[in-house]
Amino acid sequence: MKLSLAFSMIAVAGAFAPAQNGRSSTELHSGVTRNPNFAKLAGGYLFPEIGRRRTAYLAENPDMADRIISLGIGDTTQPIPEHILSGLVGSASKLGTKEGYSGYGAEQGMGDLRAKIAEKLYDGNIKADEVFVSDGAKCDIMRVQQVFGPGVTTAVQDPSYPVYVDTSVMMGQTGDINSETSQYDNIVYMPCTAENNFFPDIENLPRADIVYFCSPNNPTGAAATREQLEMLVKVCKERGSILVFDAAYAPFIRSEGVPKSIFEIDGAREVAIECNSFSKYAGFTGVRLGWTVVPDELTFSDGTKVRDDFNRVMTTAFNGASNIVQGGGLACLDDEGLTEINTLIDYYLENAKLLKEAMESIGYDVFGGADAPYVFVKLPDGKKSWDTFSEILEKTQVVTIPGAGFGPGGEGYLRLSAFAPRDTVIEACERLKKAMA
Repeated sequence: MKLSLAFSMIAVAGAFAPAQNGRSSTELHSGVTRNPNFAKLAGGYLFPEIGRRRTAYLAENPDMADRIISLGIGDTTQPIPEHILSGLVGSASKLGTKEGYSGYGAEQGMGDLRAKIAEKLYDGNIKADEVFVSDGAKCDIMRVQQVFGPGVTTAVQDPSYPVYVDTSVMMGQTGDINSETSQYDNIVYMPCTAENNFFPDIENLPRADIVYFCSPNNPTGAAATREQLEMLVKVCKERGSILVFDAAYAPFIRSEGVPKSIFEIDGAREVAIECNSFSKYAGFTGVRLGWTVVPDELTFSDGTKVRDDFNRVMTTAFNGASNIVQGGGLACLDDEGLTEINTLIDYYLENAKLLKEAMESIGYDVFGGADAPYVFVKLPDGKKSWDTFSEILEKTQVVTIPGAGFGPGGEGYLRLSAFAPRDTVIEACERLKKAMA
């Protein structure tokens, strides 16, 4: 007892002792140097920044809390459908039985789910053991970056989903950001504008080791045609580049002849990786389940299979997607589940149509919204996207996304998301038409 009391007194005294070198204890820092790549990152990640500004607005206008409508972050809002939900519930219930309990599974995913993804979504263009099941496409993009490491040059669409650029910076692949262009050194920015139908003139751009390409695109809503993707694969093959193809919005493609996977293109197995996700397929944004396809034919310059290194990342730094969630993934790919997915996609596409028609009726040029859940609105010349974001929030209490958040090529545009309940989309359209006309 006396010894314990003595230690307690020493601890209390230490808490009030002056810090070394004349600094207070609150000023002490570790001796670890910060990763310099993080210091290169410009501002915060886009979507938390949107949330911060929304919160700041509500702090100044608390009476507007019930009026906020979000057409911002691409988060699904419709409930998970019955059959798909039954897969999640059934998998959870099994864990409560001696016979059905399961612990660690294969880091690459359940064999049945890998096989079903290959069969149902790729029509035999890939093999089951080339599918790596994960907790989402966004996480997989960072895992892909870990495979490539700091010594590569990347190319990204401009505008594009911010994770491609930010993870490249974090991995040390870039130089500093250029304050005049808002672009990072050592990244090849591929302009995707209304003038080039949102597809880059890749043949006349500098070579990059890794080319990130998203179709249907976030934020522009553009879905690349077969001819465009054939050109993309051809150029990557000629230059020895690896194409990382983000197909997270593939189920929204309804136009005949528009590919849903890069592996529909001849030669893609030698040059491409594909990332995908159940987030938008089945409302799994909070459930977290995705996959990445790495074909056997894809190799590094020394002949090493990219698949083997990606497998090493998965088995070293990941313990596999939740067994419960993978049960839901299996249900997604049943015939009943695929029918439910199509119904969900129809719902969001109708929302996109309403948003597109509303903005066109005001007089804006509008892109996307047909094979994608995003509507990309061109602002009048000279209008800044962050200023317009604030103006719309103030006037209508509708949250949008400024195009500049997707890179310098997005300046002068707004992105509207169709992932909202129908009644709020209709209300948002009315408010926008009234306030912005």
